[in-house]
Amino acid sequence: MPDTGHSFISYFKRATSPLIVLRFLSDRPMYGYEISAALKDRSDGRYTISILYPVLYRLEEQGYIAISATEVSEGRARSYYSITQQGRAYLEKTIKGYEEISEVFETLMK
Repeated sequence: MPDTGHSFISYFKRATSPLIVLRFLSDRPMYGYEISAALKDRSDGRYTISILYPVLYRLEEQGYIAISATEVSEGRARSYYSITQQGRAYLEKTIKGYEEISEVFETLMK
């Protein structure tokens, strides 16, 4: 079978990245680099999102997050993202769906 360049892990990350971002933002507003650093820290460097900003832009377009503040630090603008009520509802629903499909997958793999 030819290598398509896309591993199971890359597909999994692509599917779960929005969920992780929403989960982090449900604790407090964060800026992009802060999200990346928290992700690396909480996963001991095993889970990274190489395309974080497109994920953030898409979540913003969908109404799940919003820029809550912008500050300038060392000459660079830093936008803080916050989860919206719509984002919280989506996160809750999606976590339930993830838990259900994970349970079914575990059963199927036994």
